[in-house]
Amino acid sequence: MVGPFGGITAATVVRAIMDHSQCLGTPLSLTINYVAGIALGPYHLHLKVARTNRSTQHWIFEIQQEQPDGTQACVLTGTALTAARRSTWGVSDVPMPIVRPPLEVPVVQMPSTVEWFSRYEMRNLVGPLPQQWDGQESKLLPESASTSCLWVRDSAGRALDYPAIAAYADIFFPRVWLRRHKHVPAGTVSMTVYFHADAQQLNQTGGGYLLAQARGQVFRDGFFDQSGYLWSEDGTMLATTHQLVYFKE
Repeated sequence: MVGPFGGITAATVVRAIMDHSQCLGTPLSLTINYVAGIALGPYHLHLKVARTNRSTQHWIFEIQQEQPDGTQACVLTGTALTAARRSTWGVSDVPMPIVRPPLEVPVVQMPSTVEWFSRYEMRNLVGPLPQQWDGQESKLLPESASTSCLWVRDSAGRALDYPAIAAYADIFFPRVWLRRHKHVPAGTVSMTVYFHADAQQLNQTGGGYLLAQARGQVFRDGFFDQSGYLWSEDGTMLATTHQLVYFKE
């Protein structure tokens, strides 16, 4: 609502960390706080290694941008964790839902007025955008009233990597729209992404579809939170995410 697609900003931060000469391992978690909208024009991303341990590394970052009066202002802050992954016992306690294969689901025709929509191919399974913006609360049970589930992939067939996962984590439209059928202004304030995929799982996914699912949890006092999951087409959990979102009355 007030700046570029938050997912592309998150992806930019992840790429900068991975390209840094001191980076240890691969991304494990990212928390990014959208302090203000990033304006059209240059900005400066500042990275700092807070501490490097034997197998983990902690990062602090912020984006500064020149304001109309010529001063520099902070528009984004955050932290990240990278790690040297080691093979251990593992299991996922959140299985992928049983859904129709992606090619059996029609492509959603998204509005052409928003550029980032054209970057993804989306095939909706559960929880489409309301057909009528009448302000009526969803009649579904609370546990499903704000749930969406969709197949999604990069429209250009770009192979999956960690920056792409960071962008996919912000693919979900605000849950308040689904819950209330009211097109209120809304925007992410803070987003955390946990990267569960290793290099082999990224390579296996390639440019294929991801199953993305999100659900709102608490809507109160102008803010709500939503949790999300990203699976590869073969059912591998690639990432989980959590957001705090502002909405205007």
